[in-house]
Amino acid sequence: AYEKFRNPASRYAMCGVYVAKRGGDVRVAVTGAGSNGAFRWHEAEAALSARFEPEALDGLSMPEGDMIGDLHGSSEYRAALVPVVTKRAVRKAR
Repeated sequence: AYEKFRNPASRYAMCGVYVAKRGGDVRVAVTGAGSNGAFRWHEAEAALSARFEPEALDGLSMPEGDMIGDLHGSSEYRAALVPVVTKRAVRKAR
């Protein structure tokens, strides 16, 4: 399942998260927020492999140093946004 948080003015994805579960494998890919482009969030994959529920992500955080910041959102904002959007994608995937 794919979920994105759009910029209200331009509608581009400030953060997009793809969550997939096949058998026991879980993949979490994040786009639009990382300073080096799209990336996999391995900590979320491990948590969701143990329990595929949004609550499994409670307590996980994204390092803000790895996020981009611009006039639409700071790196701190995007770091806070990634777990929220990931939980929405998990709900959609279940």
